[in-house]
Amino acid sequence: MRPQGPPEWPVPDSDILSALQEAYHSGSWGKYHGGEVEGFEEQLAKYHGVPFALTCGSGTFAVEAGLRALKVRVGDEVILAAYDYPGNFHSVHAVGAVPVLVDVGADNWNLAPERLAAGLSAKTRAIVVSHLHGGMVPMREVCDFAACHGIVVVEDAAQSPGAFVQGRRAGTWGDVGTLSFGGSKLLTAGRGGALLFRDESTYQRARVVLHRGNHVCPLSELQAAVLAPQLAKLDDRNYCRAESVRRLAEVLADVQGVRVFANGSLDCQPAYYKLGIQFDAPRFGLRRDVFLTALRAEGISVDEGFRALHVGRSPRRLRRAADLFEAERAHEGAVVLHHPVLLAGAEDIDAIALAVRRIYANAGRLAEAASE
Repeated sequence: MRPQGPPEWPVPDSDILSALQEAYHSGSWGKYHGGEVEGFEEQLAKYHGVPFALTCGSGTFAVEAGLRALKVRVGDEVILAAYDYPGNFHSVHAVGAVPVLVDVGADNWNLAPERLAAGLSAKTRAIVVSHLHGGMVPMREVCDFAACHGIVVVEDAAQSPGAFVQGRRAGTWGDVGTLSFGGSKLLTAGRGGALLFRDESTYQRARVVLHRGNHVCPLSELQAAVLAPQLAKLDDRNYCRAESVRRLAEVLADVQGVRVFANGSLDCQPAYYKLGIQFDAPRFGLRRDVFLTALRAEGISVDEGFRALHVGRSPRRLRRAADLFEAERAHEGAVVLHHPVLLAGAEDIDAIALAVRRIYANAGRLAEAASE
């Protein structure tokens, strides 16, 4: 269906080229304090409607720095979804705390607020919340729960920059919000991350974490220069991606065993770094790995989702809260479509749908071939 293969990312952008040239001519690219980082932090704060933003070297380090700024200590417990980015699990360990895993929602395999109570204990200090694969978490309910129990919230918006949930930007509900600018992200600088704050004292503590005479894990001036024009275009691109997802969900609605992540009646406007698809192998008639191989052969960039955090890890490294049935379903059945094709247009989306239908129609033959 796509003999040219998946689209490249990042896409050519004359505004990024201009920013690079301007940084070169001004000399800001080679300075400790060239003004690019400071300007981008101000742009981030204004875009998100918060008073403070800090950049750093990665989204993963941003989560760790956020936990430290919120005074999460050795021996504390931190609740997070059992299906989540593994870096968040490691960030909890990095501050000496214990990850407590709760189950996810059935419709989008993101953290389910009604599951939080199962993870609560006298040691609970924080919740880490991620919006994954176009799924959005009801943050008002999460924050209400946290406030009732005197615990703090780190909201990881690495996969959802520019998204809205319940009337506010993703990343602005928690006590700290985090972003990622990794090489495949919607805002990309190869590497990098940021923290968002509403509270000045938390912001100041994060500055102490990040600065030890000099910034220990910085975003470079050159990275900030190329991120600024991307942030200016993020809303328009997010709208385009959302329209592509809407179309794909509609044309695949009658295919058994393939269901795009859904947010139900939640008031939200997702961003789509990865488009999550719930793949049910028995209903589709094909193993997930064979399905992915077939789609890649059609020139479509797809992967398995994350490994559930409790799978393959020692029980001594975590605490499980009740059953993790949906997280195990996500472990076995999550498929993610990489975002660049979502900017390509209706013809490309229809090609993806047709590829899925062809594989579905030939599932028996493919299964037989894979078993030989």
